[in-house]
Amino acid sequence: MLDYTLRTVALGAATLGAVSGALGVYALLRGQSLIGDAMSHAALPGIAVAYLVTQSKLPLVLMAGAAATGWLATLAVMTVVRRSRVKYDSALAIVLSVFFGVGLMLLTYIQGLPDAGQAGLDTFLFGQAAALITSDVITMAGLGAVALSGVALFWKEFKLLAFDEAFGQSLGFPMRAVDVGLTTLTVIAIVIGLQAVGVVLMSAMIVAPAAAARQWTARLGVMMLLSTGFGAAAGVAGALISSSAANLPTGPTIVLCATVIVAVSMLFAPHRGLVFRWVRQRRRM
Repeated sequence: MLDYTLRTVALGAATLGAVSGALGVYALLRGQSLIGDAMSHAALPGIAVAYLVTQSKLPLVLMAGAAATGWLATLAVMTVVRRSRVKYDSALAIVLSVFFGVGLMLLTYIQGLPDAGQAGLDTFLFGQAAALITSDVITMAGLGAVALSGVALFWKEFKLLAFDEAFGQSLGFPMRAVDVGLTTLTVIAIVIGLQAVGVVLMSAMIVAPAAAARQWTARLGVMMLLSTGFGAAAGVAGALISSSAANLPTGPTIVLCATVIVAVSMLFAPHRGLVFRWVRQRRRM
């Protein structure tokens, strides 16, 4: 039977994996897989500013700050791409670097303050899942429920955005508002995982489950369910494996478990898997 700490960490990691897996599907289908990288890195200055303003390390306060700057960074990328000749990947790199640099400067400043209350903020760089407590998991679950409810409520609009934005506009849908709404939900998914895996590794949790799910199906609904399940499975597996060995960090272990799921999917998935293709080619010879 799982002890309290391991059960709490496993539930938090499963929540993180499920929500990031679900929202990652849209990022993958829209060719914006690295948007999670920009959002997660851009969340760092928000965490620092939230602490400086409130002098509080409550997860909900820090998540609110992270969400604000993550959302602003994504909005900045969208604005630069639409109003200039700068390409999407270049805008992403510029915004990511600027926000992350500002975040590191603020974090260094905070660590130099005489007040001991700032201790532990640097764990948001690489995460500290083992420090999760019940209230943290409840906060993550509440925000995750909001994000997943948004996906269910605007399923048709997000589907149009992912596959044919121009057609959605021709039908009268406010596609720019839909884009902003999806971005907001993605930001929520990312800030949920910052405490567990950190800003550096969070992008992998957005991309990996969706990339694995894409190998198994071409249907959006099935892909969404698979990606959600893969993300949750990676979270639980990472928590269990890290608890079995001393000094094995949970966040990186979760990411490695997600990577294993991607590798297995790329090798053995029907129709798309490399092994399946090799067997099919051998039969044709």
